[in-house]
Amino acid sequence: MPLGYLLTWTTYGTWLHGDERGSVDDEHNAYGQPFARPDEARRSARYEQLAGEPFALSPEAREIVRHTIREHCGIRKWRLHEVNVRTKHVHAVVWAPEEPGVVLAQFKGCCTRALRRAGLAGQTQTVWTEKGSKKYLWNEESLARAYVCDGQGADI
Repeated sequence: MPLGYLLTWTTYGTWLHGDERGSVDDEHNAYGQPFARPDEARRSARYEQLAGEPFALSPEAREIVRHTIREHCGIRKWRLHEVNVRTKHVHAVVWAPEEPGVVLAQFKGCCTRALRRAGLAGQTQTVWTEKGSKKYLWNEESLARAYVCDGQGADI
């Protein structure tokens, strides 16, 4: 049983394939391997395919997401080690008896509902990207290294 998961997901349209930061795709998705290289033509093509506007989290939206994740962990009796909500992505280090894909889907769903209730996301607006990163944390060392606040910069 892992000690937890490091879950990371992005907001819709803010980190496209071809982005200068690199990206994960079918050919670049193995643990520890490099991301796909930046490619402006690919990024532009992906941008043109967006079904709606990119979504970024305002300070108020970030607080709602942070609170909602904490609340959901309490309800589900999951152990939330850390959560860091940024403008264009979220990191959470959490232990849960469920598979990480289930946890990620629940986080995204409950946060989307909370943002819509607060009027910070439209009823049909896409808030999150389709997938996210799910890393298993098998020992204390990997759990300690997964803390997600260091190196993220100032809270914005």
